[in-house]
Amino acid sequence: MSQYLKITISSISELHEILIAELGNIQYDSFQEIDGAIEAFVKKELYEEELLNSILKKYNISSKIKIEELENINWNEEWEKNFDPVFVEGKVQIRATFHEPQPNFEYDVIINPKMSFGTGHHETTHLIVAEQLKINHEYRTFLDVGTGTGILAIMAYKLGSGYISATDIDDWCIENSRENFKLNQVCEYEIFQGMIDKLTLPGLYDIIYANINKNVLLNEIPFYKSLLNNQGILVLSGFYTEDIDDLVEKAQNSGLTYVYSKTKNNWAMLRFSLTKV
Repeated sequence: MSQYLKITISSISELHEILIAELGNIQYDSFQEIDGAIEAFVKKELYEEELLNSILKKYNISSKIKIEELENINWNEEWEKNFDPVFVEGKVQIRATFHEPQPNFEYDVIINPKMSFGTGHHETTHLIVAEQLKINHEYRTFLDVGTGTGILAIMAYKLGSGYISATDIDDWCIENSRENFKLNQVCEYEIFQGMIDKLTLPGLYDIIYANINKNVLLNEIPFYKSLLNNQGILVLSGFYTEDIDDLVEKAQNSGLTYVYSKTKNNWAMLRFSLTKV
């Protein structure tokens, strides 16, 4: 029996990132962009035709989809064929081990992404990494909620964070982030598995990042606030520009101060701060 299905969806390139994010939210594991289409991989037992069709209808995608059963996938080989390095603000290069490092980049982040979300290609990851460069991380405690490949936690370490925590709900992400931490010689960190409201974390944090999706963020914002030190910074991403108002309202009602937002191709990032009286 096949373990995975490969779903090929024809669409215009402008919709590829949106489709990848939507499918990632319903447990599709890996994606490849090809000319005029994306290839999405999902465990056979998780595939739901009706759910996929509802996403395609949402974005007026009426093209036929092609479904193939795959007996075995060499995920490292698939990534190597399709994963290009990512460059952020002329300062950060995000690359896999099979890429040669390019000179003149201040920060070199090495990942083997496998099936975890967070290769740096998505607008939300790019937005947050760019924002990290603006924040003083030196000796500050840092929490990455939904760490995926661990890119944001790795960047925090390279920017000088004194103590790093990372969380995720997925076994694969926990394993992959540990591998990537080792590749980048990250030490002094802890990884926790589970939803943020169910975890017992070691203390409060100066900086919290969460790159997830709107519904999860709306539910978890009060927990992020409770984990922030005075003058702490909260950065959120993983949602569309039309979701900004709802998230700002939720954060402000939770006692956070809105600082500003940034957008990229209809994806958004929000920054908040906390001042305790």
